[in-house]
Amino acid sequence: MAEKGACFCGTVTFEVSGDAQVQGICHCTDCTTWAGAPVNAFSLFPADAVKVTGGEDNIGTYNKTPGSGRKFCKTCGGHIFTDHPEMGMVDVYHNGVPGLTHNPSVHVFYAEKTLAIKDGLPKFKDMPSEFGGSGDTLPE
Repeated sequence: MAEKGACFCGTVTFEVSGDAQVQGICHCTDCTTWAGAPVNAFSLFPADAVKVTGGEDNIGTYNKTPGSGRKFCKTCGGHIFTDHPEMGMVDVYHNGVPGLTHNPSVHVFYAEKTLAIKDGLPKFKDMPSEFGGSGDTLPE
């Protein structure tokens, strides 16, 4: 069953099907600055699990780096999701999909944190090794 999502104003709509490959909390400067918050909850889905269902011509893209195409609504500026083509994944912003349950299993880029979170989850300095990071963890 697909979960329905939308931008802030509802002009851009999309569906997410299946389960996220991984869910977590990102502390990197890029994600937190983009989100305007001390953390960014992420849910990585295979690229083919995310389908735009309306307002596709109203989607803007910002690429600070080649590895992340941040998608937003051109009308309201609402963040929609981020394409990660090198990983073949799409990071769906949790609050844009009301039916999506966020069950984080990991913190990434914890070395860049501005907010310490003590929740017992692994805290990776950067990324787990299977995602191209060092795999080094940090204490809570």
